[in-house]
Amino acid sequence: MSKGLKIAIIGDYNFTYNSHHATNLAIDHSANFLDVDINYYWIKLNEVAKFKPQNFAQYDGYLVAPGPITNPFFLHGIIKEIINRKIPTLITGDGYKTLIEVLISTYRLNGQREKLISENLVDGQQFEKLTITPKSKEFVNLYENYSNIELTGTRYSLYPQLIEGLKNDIADIEATNQFEDPEIISLKNHDFFVGCGFCPQISSTREIPHPLIYTFFKACLIHLEKVG
Repeated sequence: MSKGLKIAIIGDYNFTYNSHHATNLAIDHSANFLDVDINYYWIKLNEVAKFKPQNFAQYDGYLVAPGPITNPFFLHGIIKEIINRKIPTLITGDGYKTLIEVLISTYRLNGQREKLISENLVDGQQFEKLTITPKSKEFVNLYENYSNIELTGTRYSLYPQLIEGLKNDIADIEATNQFEDPEIISLKNHDFFVGCGFCPQISSTREIPHPLIYTFFKACLIHLEKVG
């Protein structure tokens, strides 16, 4: 077994949320699949917001957990901070919208102050099924032997001008859903910085770990080797 990983899960853990419980299980699935020790720590948003540079550097990867998000302002600042670092990051669920908002603000994509991203289009507390269509070679390979049906409690529609702005040297659209909205994006100039609107943790099992999650941990292992 290789050297273990130290992963920060950014989110206010609540044991009554299925997505939070599923996050812990999905990490265990990947750890077993990759045969690696994964030590993970749930850290509240208000605690991460107080991190100094050395605090960020002590982790091999960041996983932004599904919400609900108690303080979007804190998460906005946290995502902006970790974007500037080369540490692998996976954002799932509600944090996907915050990531888009950070990119809009950072790259000034809304000069006309228009509404560029919808509110949550999933009604109630139920999970909605999404059909994922990979757009890049990497994600076609990722889903080659895995179901493209995902579950989500959040779905957002991005306006066409925003999508074009993101594709202009900022992000790659890795997959869309059945409504033709971007569902997975990755940031350019990062080895691994991926955001998805759905919750891949929910569909992960011990027998078939979710490929997006274990690929995130593989990126963390590569990062760990680079930094020694």
